[in-house]
Amino acid sequence: MGILTIILLLMLGLLISNIVSHFIPFIPTALTQIVLGVIIDLAIGSSFEIGAEWFLLLFVAPILYNDGRSFSREELWGLKSQIFGNAFVLVILTTVLCGYVINWLIPAIPMAACLALAAILSPTDPVAVNGIAKRVSVPEKVMALVRGESLINDASGLIAFKYAIAAAVTGYYSLREALWDFSYHFLVGAAAGLILGLFITFIRFILRQKGISDPVFHSLLQILTPFGVYIVTEDILHASGVIAVVAAGIIHSVIREHTETLLPEEQLLTENTWAVLLFVLNGFVFLLLGMNIPSATFVIISSPDIGNWQAFGYVAVIGLAILGIRFGWSFLSEAYRYFRKKSGAEKPEIRTILIATVAGVRGAVTMAGILTIPVFLENGELFPARSLIIFIAAGVILLLLILATVFLPLLCKKEAIADRAGEQDNLYRAKNKLMMLAINKIKAETNAENEYAASILISEYRRGFQRNLSGRESDQFYNRRINEIRLLALNLQRKYINGLLSGGEIDVTVFDILTRFLDYREEALDSGFSLRTLSFLRRTASDFRRMRGKPGEAGDATLIDRQQVKDIRIKAINEAISGLEEHARAQEQPEYTYAVILEYERILQRLKNTNDRDNKKLEEQMDELRLKVLDAERSELRRMYEAGEITASQEKELRRFTNYIESVVLYEHYE
Repeated sequence: MGILTIILLLMLGLLISNIVSHFIPFIPTALTQIVLGVIIDLAIGSSFEIGAEWFLLLFVAPILYNDGRSFSREELWGLKSQIFGNAFVLVILTTVLCGYVINWLIPAIPMAACLALAAILSPTDPVAVNGIAKRVSVPEKVMALVRGESLINDASGLIAFKYAIAAAVTGYYSLREALWDFSYHFLVGAAAGLILGLFITFIRFILRQKGISDPVFHSLLQILTPFGVYIVTEDILHASGVIAVVAAGIIHSVIREHTETLLPEEQLLTENTWAVLLFVLNGFVFLLLGMNIPSATFVIISSPDIGNWQAFGYVAVIGLAILGIRFGWSFLSEAYRYFRKKSGAEKPEIRTILIATVAGVRGAVTMAGILTIPVFLENGELFPARSLIIFIAAGVILLLLILATVFLPLLCKKEAIADRAGEQDNLYRAKNKLMMLAINKIKAETNAENEYAASILISEYRRGFQRNLSGRESDQFYNRRINEIRLLALNLQRKYINGLLSGGEIDVTVFDILTRFLDYREEALDSGFSLRTLSFLRRTASDFRRMRGKPGEAGDATLIDRQQVKDIRIKAINEAISGLEEHARAQEQPEYTYAVILEYERILQRLKNTNDRDNKKLEEQMDELRLKVLDAERSELRRMYEAGEITASQEKELRRFTNYIESVVLYEHYE
């Protein structure tokens, strides 16, 4: 079967896996993709294999680069001792101890190959556990630690794996040479990544100065960066390409923090492209894992030397050994930090340590590495127990994923969920503040010329405000609170109209027409129908009455001055808005009141019936107002972060939201 057909089948598998995960959310997407990979392999009848260097270049390099560019520097620095301990010491312990366990368990596998298997099983993969974490609220500190260590242990594990494989293939191994080569690969790789990352950034800067500012071009250049960095480091400098791409990713993250607000359209395009690319790469790795399971399993089943249950026993023992080593290291590390009174250290808690242990699942990098094991040794013989090694690696990945799926929900208590709920509440409030700030800024910039443009923008923010508010609460609770404020607004309007009638400023006919509008809205609130639905029903009834020759509301309206009714409605609505603003100032949570105020401001603008609707001029006015709003929002974001009202990650998320709006304003289509 052609490679194009296989790629299309893999793409189809990606789509199906996400559909399945939507309807069966408790099963991690990675597990679904592995199963689909098995099905694809059985359907086509042959495994899809790719060369070692190609696999590292196409899959590992961009995945690690993205880890570096997306990880929070604050989190990395705050957990630096634990992250580096897990990334280096734990990797070495897992490689050595688990290697000896594998060799004791399966003497037929040479020691070098045992160490290679243990080394590639040592890196953690947060991608696989992220889906579980979203549903069971894994504590943020644990997730930050898993993400942080994976940033570095992917590289250290792959380097250890590379040397172990080289020793297995050549039959030669020197600890002194290995340590020297490891230092060279690590240090030169890190330096190369930093220098190349800065060089590519400099090139992009020069190109912009020369007038080449196409966002598509620069986004593509960013996407190609990890491939270029990896090739130069590996093929020219003969250092670690995986370390280099991580370092280049970190450099990109640092520079992006200072340029994100200046290049919003480029950042938006790049982030969206990376999202698609990583979706494909991570999915392909697990699908390829599944595609290699049948062939490896067939070899194991058909082998007279290894029983089926024996093979599964190997997987269980090795998987539990990895978890045991991780648990022991985590406990000793936390105990050491606690007794040494390290900053932020807490008394070791078995539940938290178990969560950190189970959350350390293996995934894409492990599978990417294991599939690079050569088929032949240097002397031309087959690599010893290659199929068994791949089977064990795949089995351990599956076992750890299943254990995480089962035990993380049991270990993570409601306190973690409550903490996350509190963070989400802060985020909702911050979004509300930004949107109210935007509305006030628009009002301050409104004049006779841009009044209509301002009303449209206010309406946009009103919808965003209400979506944000309704997403925070249940629909029932949200509707009840909003309807209470709407009834208050109707009563304020009734009070104003009654005052006009008492003062003799309007007659009974006009009064009846005006109150009919209010009755109509109150009817909609009481009935549970939307105003739009009720309006349709009433128009239908009115049309039916006219066909029957029966006058309706429209007949009454012809007896009076329509403009007078319209002017009084505008004044009544203004009176209601003033009353609601006073009501909001007296509330601890004024969001609901402001949501209704925005509803009435939209109605007010519709009644005013502004005639300045030249599309080009209107768009220019709206863009000008948006840009002024964005400047105010960025200043407010910085203030909220410095005041401690939002966290660094929340500030980053909100800043991206702001940049998205700016990109919409500034974006042009480039051919």
